[in-house]
Amino acid sequence: MNNRFDLPRFPTLFISHGSPMHAIEGGAAGEAWEALAQRIGKPHAILIASAHWETPVPMLTGSATPDTIHDFGGFPDALYRIQYRAPGAPALAERIKNLLRDVDARTSIEPQRGLDHGAWSPLLHMYPDADIPVLQLSVQPERGARHHFAMGKALEVLREEGVLIIGSGHMTHNLRDAFSQHPAQDIAQYATAFRNWVDERVQAGHADELIDWNTRAPSALRAHPSPEHFLPLFVALGAAGTPWKTETVFSGFLGAALAMDSYRFD
Repeated sequence: MNNRFDLPRFPTLFISHGSPMHAIEGGAAGEAWEALAQRIGKPHAILIASAHWETPVPMLTGSATPDTIHDFGGFPDALYRIQYRAPGAPALAERIKNLLRDVDARTSIEPQRGLDHGAWSPLLHMYPDADIPVLQLSVQPERGARHHFAMGKALEVLREEGVLIIGSGHMTHNLRDAFSQHPAQDIAQYATAFRNWVDERVQAGHADELIDWNTRAPSALRAHPSPEHFLPLFVALGAAGTPWKTETVFSGFLGAALAMDSYRFD
Protein backbone atom coordinates (compact mmCIF):
# COMPACT_ATOMS: atom_id res chain seq x y z
CA MET A 1 0.00 0.00 0.00
CA ASN A 2 1.24 3.46 -0.86
CA ASN A 3 2.09 5.77 1.95
CA ARG A 4 -0.37 8.69 2.00
CA PHE A 5 2.52 11.15 1.75
CA ASP A 6 3.54 9.61 -1.59
CA LEU A 7 0.15 10.42 -3.10
CA PRO A 8 -1.00 13.67 -4.71
CA ARG A 9 -3.99 15.58 -3.39
CA PHE A 10 -6.75 14.31 -5.62
CA PRO A 11 -9.45 16.56 -7.05
CA THR A 12 -13.16 15.98 -6.59
CA LEU A 13 -15.50 15.45 -9.53
CA PHE A 14 -19.10 15.94 -10.49
CA ILE A 15 -20.21 13.82 -13.42
CA SER A 16 -23.52 13.99 -15.25
CA HIS A 17 -23.59 10.30 -16.07
CA GLY A 18 -26.21 10.35 -18.83
CA SER A 19 -28.22 7.40 -20.03
CA PRO A 20 -27.14 3.85 -19.13
CA MET A 21 -26.29 3.57 -22.83
CA HIS A 22 -23.30 5.81 -22.19
CA ALA A 23 -21.64 2.70 -20.79
CA ILE A 24 -21.64 1.24 -24.32
CA GLU A 25 -21.85 4.36 -26.46
CA GLY A 26 -19.82 6.85 -24.48
CA GLY A 27 -19.57 9.38 -27.27
CA ALA A 28 -18.02 12.76 -26.54
CA ALA A 29 -18.90 12.53 -22.84
CA GLY A 30 -17.20 9.15 -22.49
CA GLU A 31 -14.12 10.47 -24.26
CA ALA A 32 -14.01 13.44 -21.88
CA TRP A 33 -14.28 11.14 -18.84
CA GLU A 34 -11.48 8.94 -20.18
CA ALA A 35 -9.20 11.92 -20.84
CA LEU A 36 -9.94 13.30 -17.38
CA ALA A 37 -8.91 10.06 -15.69
CA GLN A 38 -5.67 10.03 -17.66
CA ARG A 39 -4.86 13.51 -16.36
CA ILE A 40 -5.79 12.70 -12.78
CA GLY A 41 -3.86 9.44 -12.61
CA LYS A 42 -4.71 6.33 -10.63
CA PRO A 43 -6.14 6.85 -7.15
CA HIS A 44 -5.76 4.46 -4.24
CA ALA A 45 -9.56 4.17 -4.04
CA ILE A 46 -12.72 5.79 -5.41
CA LEU A 47 -15.69 6.99 -3.36
CA ILE A 48 -18.70 7.79 -5.51
CA ALA A 49 -21.95 9.35 -4.33
CA SER A 50 -24.54 8.06 -6.79
CA ALA A 51 -27.99 9.46 -7.45
CA HIS A 52 -29.20 5.89 -7.86
CA TRP A 53 -28.87 4.94 -4.20
CA GLU A 54 -31.37 6.77 -2.01
CA THR A 55 -31.59 6.11 1.73
CA PRO A 56 -32.96 7.97 4.78
CA VAL A 57 -29.48 8.12 6.39
CA PRO A 58 -25.99 7.99 4.85
CA MET A 59 -24.92 4.49 3.88
CA LEU A 60 -21.75 3.03 2.40
CA THR A 61 -21.11 -0.13 0.45
CA GLY A 62 -19.08 -2.58 2.50
CA SER A 63 -18.69 -5.57 0.22
CA ALA A 64 -15.16 -6.71 -0.64
CA THR A 65 -16.45 -7.92 -4.02
CA PRO A 66 -19.37 -5.68 -5.01
CA ASP A 67 -21.74 -6.92 -7.71
CA THR A 68 -22.60 -4.94 -10.83
CA ILE A 69 -26.20 -3.74 -10.45
CA HIS A 70 -28.22 -3.30 -13.66
CA ASP A 71 -30.75 -0.91 -12.19
CA PHE A 72 -32.72 -0.11 -15.37
CA GLY A 73 -35.02 -1.76 -17.85
CA GLY A 74 -35.75 -1.85 -21.57
CA PHE A 75 -32.18 -1.55 -22.87
CA PRO A 76 -30.19 -3.83 -25.23
CA ASP A 77 -28.96 -7.16 -23.89
CA ALA A 78 -25.34 -6.06 -24.25
CA LEU A 79 -25.84 -3.54 -21.46
CA TYR A 80 -26.98 -6.23 -19.02
CA ARG A 81 -23.94 -8.34 -19.79
CA ILE A 82 -21.54 -5.66 -18.56
CA GLN A 83 -19.72 -6.56 -15.38
CA TYR A 84 -17.54 -3.97 -13.65
CA ARG A 85 -15.65 -6.16 -11.20
CA ALA A 86 -13.81 -3.56 -9.15
CA PRO A 87 -12.93 -4.64 -5.61
CA GLY A 88 -14.55 -2.99 -2.63
CA ALA A 89 -12.79 -1.57 0.43
CA PRO A 90 -14.49 -2.60 3.69
CA ALA A 91 -11.79 -1.03 5.88
CA LEU A 92 -12.12 2.29 4.08
CA ALA A 93 -15.89 2.08 4.48
CA GLU A 94 -15.38 1.89 8.24
CA ARG A 95 -13.08 4.92 8.16
CA ILE A 96 -15.60 6.93 6.13
CA LYS A 97 -18.38 5.91 8.50
CA ASN A 98 -16.35 7.43 11.34
CA LEU A 99 -15.68 10.60 9.34
CA LEU A 100 -19.41 11.05 8.78
CA ARG A 101 -20.50 10.45 12.35
CA ASP A 102 -20.61 14.19 13.15
CA VAL A 103 -22.87 14.74 10.12
CA ASP A 104 -25.13 11.83 11.03
CA ALA A 105 -24.31 9.39 13.81
CA ARG A 106 -26.62 6.86 12.14
CA THR A 107 -24.32 6.45 9.12
CA SER A 108 -24.02 2.74 8.42
CA ILE A 109 -22.54 0.18 6.06
CA GLU A 110 -24.51 -2.07 3.72
CA PRO A 111 -22.42 -5.26 3.38
CA GLN A 112 -24.25 -6.72 0.38
CA ARG A 113 -24.99 -3.85 -2.00
CA GLY A 114 -23.13 -3.65 -5.29
CA LEU A 115 -22.34 -0.78 -7.68
CA ASP A 116 -25.19 0.82 -9.64
CA HIS A 117 -24.88 2.36 -13.08
CA GLY A 118 -24.34 5.80 -11.60
CA ALA A 119 -20.97 4.41 -10.54
CA TRP A 120 -19.91 1.83 -13.10
CA SER A 121 -21.13 3.57 -16.25
CA PRO A 122 -18.63 6.48 -16.06
CA LEU A 123 -15.96 4.31 -14.41
CA LEU A 124 -15.98 1.96 -17.40
CA HIS A 125 -14.55 4.85 -19.40
CA MET A 126 -12.37 6.35 -16.69
CA TYR A 127 -10.79 3.21 -15.24
CA PRO A 128 -11.73 0.30 -17.54
CA ASP A 129 -9.39 -2.19 -15.85
CA ALA A 130 -11.62 -2.13 -12.75
CA ASP A 131 -8.57 -2.63 -10.54
CA ILE A 132 -9.20 0.29 -8.14
CA PRO A 133 -11.33 -0.30 -5.01
CA VAL A 134 -14.70 1.44 -5.35
CA LEU A 135 -17.20 2.37 -2.64
CA GLN A 136 -20.58 4.03 -3.00
CA LEU A 137 -22.16 6.61 -0.73
CA SER A 138 -25.94 7.00 -0.76
CA VAL A 139 -27.86 10.25 -1.07
CA GLN A 140 -30.68 11.43 1.19
CA PRO A 141 -33.15 13.35 -1.00
CA GLU A 142 -35.24 14.56 1.94
CA ARG A 143 -32.27 16.26 3.60
CA GLY A 144 -31.23 18.79 0.99
CA ALA A 145 -28.07 20.35 -0.35
CA ARG A 146 -26.67 21.66 2.94
CA HIS A 147 -26.57 18.14 4.39
CA HIS A 148 -24.76 16.78 1.34
CA PHE A 149 -22.30 19.68 1.35
CA ALA A 150 -21.54 18.87 5.00
CA MET A 151 -20.93 15.24 4.11
CA GLY A 152 -18.47 16.35 1.45
CA LYS A 153 -16.63 18.62 3.91
CA ALA A 154 -16.28 15.72 6.33
CA LEU A 155 -14.69 13.66 3.56
CA GLU A 156 -12.20 16.26 2.31
CA VAL A 157 -9.33 14.69 4.29
CA LEU A 158 -9.60 11.58 2.10
CA ARG A 159 -8.21 13.55 -0.84
CA GLU A 160 -4.84 13.57 0.95
CA GLU A 161 -5.01 9.78 1.28
CA GLY A 162 -5.30 8.87 -2.39
CA VAL A 163 -9.10 8.74 -2.56
CA LEU A 164 -10.89 10.19 -5.59
CA ILE A 165 -14.31 11.55 -4.55
CA ILE A 166 -16.96 11.66 -7.27
CA GLY A 167 -20.54 12.90 -7.27
CA SER A 168 -22.47 11.11 -10.01
CA GLY A 169 -25.80 12.66 -10.93
CA HIS A 170 -27.00 15.19 -13.51
CA MET A 171 -26.97 18.94 -14.05
CA THR A 172 -30.66 18.72 -15.01
CA HIS A 173 -32.87 15.66 -14.75
CA ASN A 174 -36.41 15.93 -16.07
CA LEU A 175 -36.82 12.71 -18.04
CA ARG A 176 -40.33 13.50 -19.24
CA ASP A 177 -39.25 16.77 -20.81
CA ALA A 178 -35.97 15.37 -22.09
CA PHE A 179 -37.56 12.87 -24.44
CA SER A 180 -40.98 14.42 -25.07
CA GLN A 181 -39.58 16.54 -27.89
CA HIS A 182 -37.82 15.40 -31.03
CA PRO A 183 -34.03 15.50 -30.46
CA ALA A 184 -33.62 17.84 -33.42
CA GLN A 185 -35.68 20.54 -31.70
CA ASP A 186 -34.12 23.26 -29.62
CA ILE A 187 -33.01 22.59 -26.08
CA ALA A 188 -35.70 23.54 -23.56
CA GLN A 189 -35.17 27.15 -22.51
CA TYR A 190 -35.74 26.46 -18.82
CA ALA A 191 -33.05 23.75 -18.83
CA THR A 192 -30.56 26.14 -20.39
CA ALA A 193 -31.46 28.88 -17.89
CA PHE A 194 -31.03 26.54 -14.93
CA ARG A 195 -27.80 25.11 -16.29
CA ASN A 196 -26.35 28.59 -16.87
CA TRP A 197 -27.33 29.79 -13.39
CA VAL A 198 -25.63 26.82 -11.76
CA ASP A 199 -22.56 27.01 -13.98
CA GLU A 200 -21.99 30.69 -13.19
CA ARG A 201 -22.03 30.00 -9.47
CA VAL A 202 -19.92 26.86 -9.68
CA GLN A 203 -17.29 28.79 -11.64
CA ALA A 204 -17.41 31.69 -9.15
CA GLY A 205 -17.37 29.47 -6.05
CA HIS A 206 -20.65 30.78 -4.63
CA ALA A 207 -21.45 27.89 -2.32
CA ASP A 208 -24.20 29.63 -0.33
CA GLU A 209 -26.23 30.48 -3.42
CA LEU A 210 -25.81 26.98 -4.80
CA ILE A 211 -26.93 25.40 -1.53
CA ASP A 212 -30.18 27.38 -1.83
CA TRP A 213 -30.59 26.30 -5.46
CA ASN A 214 -34.18 25.11 -5.07
CA THR A 215 -35.39 28.60 -4.11
CA ARG A 216 -32.91 30.72 -6.07
CA ALA A 217 -32.28 29.01 -9.40
CA PRO A 218 -34.68 29.62 -12.31
CA SER A 219 -37.08 26.71 -12.96
CA ALA A 220 -35.35 24.69 -10.26
CA LEU A 221 -38.20 22.30 -9.62
CA ARG A 222 -38.74 21.71 -13.33
CA ALA A 223 -35.04 21.08 -13.91
CA HIS A 224 -35.14 18.62 -10.99
CA PRO A 225 -38.66 17.38 -10.18
CA SER A 226 -36.89 15.29 -7.54
CA PRO A 227 -33.47 16.31 -6.20
CA GLU A 228 -31.51 13.03 -6.07
CA HIS A 229 -29.59 13.67 -9.31
CA PHE A 230 -28.46 17.13 -8.21
CA LEU A 231 -27.38 16.34 -4.65
CA PRO A 232 -24.13 14.51 -5.61
CA LEU A 233 -22.82 17.89 -6.83
CA PHE A 234 -22.82 19.11 -3.22
CA VAL A 235 -20.81 16.14 -1.98
CA ALA A 236 -18.16 17.00 -4.58
CA LEU A 237 -18.25 20.72 -3.72
CA GLY A 238 -18.05 20.12 0.01
CA ALA A 239 -15.04 17.85 -0.39
CA ALA A 240 -13.40 20.37 -2.73
CA GLY A 241 -12.87 22.85 0.09
CA THR A 242 -13.20 26.61 -0.31
CA PRO A 243 -12.25 28.37 -2.40
CA TRP A 244 -12.28 25.74 -5.11
CA LYS A 245 -10.91 25.94 -8.63
CA THR A 246 -13.26 24.67 -11.35
CA GLU A 247 -12.43 22.92 -14.60
CA THR A 248 -15.28 22.20 -17.00
CA VAL A 249 -14.78 18.61 -18.14
CA PHE A 250 -17.78 18.35 -20.44
CA SER A 251 -20.92 20.28 -21.35
CA GLY A 252 -23.79 19.55 -23.68
CA PHE A 253 -27.32 18.15 -23.67
CA LEU A 254 -28.87 14.72 -24.02
CA GLY A 255 -32.31 15.00 -25.58
CA ALA A 256 -34.16 18.26 -25.08
CA ALA A 257 -33.58 18.86 -21.39
CA LEU A 258 -30.79 16.75 -19.83
CA ALA A 259 -27.72 18.93 -19.27
CA MET A 260 -24.57 16.78 -19.23
CA ASP A 261 -22.16 19.13 -17.46
CA SER A 262 -19.25 17.54 -15.63
CA TYR A 263 -16.65 19.32 -13.50
CA ARG A 264 -13.33 18.86 -11.79
CA PHE A 265 -12.70 20.76 -8.54
CA ASP A 266 -9.24 21.43 -7.06
